[in-house]
Amino acid sequence: MSAPVTGGSAHSTTESPIGTLTLVTDGDALTGLYMESHRHAPDPQSWGPSRAPAESAPVVRAAISQLSAYFRGELTHFDLALAPSGTPFQKQVWEQLLRIPYGETASYGELAALLGNPGASRAVGLANGRNPISIIVPCHRVVGAAGQLTGYGGGLERKQVLLALEQRVAGHSLW
Repeated sequence: MSAPVTGGSAHSTTESPIGTLTLVTDGDALTGLYMESHRHAPDPQSWGPSRAPAESAPVVRAAISQLSAYFRGELTHFDLALAPSGTPFQKQVWEQLLRIPYGETASYGELAALLGNPGASRAVGLANGRNPISIIVPCHRVVGAAGQLTGYGGGLERKQVLLALEQRVAGHSLW
């Protein structure tokens, strides 16, 4: 058995209640978490070699463990090194996503206002859709202005499952 990856890009997969998840790392931090048929996933060839979870970087093993706890309803906050690649504006939006409390939602307009640009809800939506670290950076918690479910890179069915899980665990209704 080879030693775990500690540097360089690589990816591993894990099964979840919403299908196979692909976790991508630069060796030190998580750089991607993609679902099957993920709308804006980069070319898989950019993910580096495939590693079995046991042979992956420590951050990937930690992410798999934390995701398992999340799906069991035992974890409401991820604690992982993250290094998403994006524009400065996208990174600002993704940082705001991390501030949406577990079991709650925010609208695109609310996020735009928090960023100091209330007219930028469309730009916030585009940045949200390009989030490379799904679930952990909770883009599924963003809804339309009237609270309706709107687009999700992993599909609306998965968004519904994630929100319903958080609703059940948090003990309150999202809609």
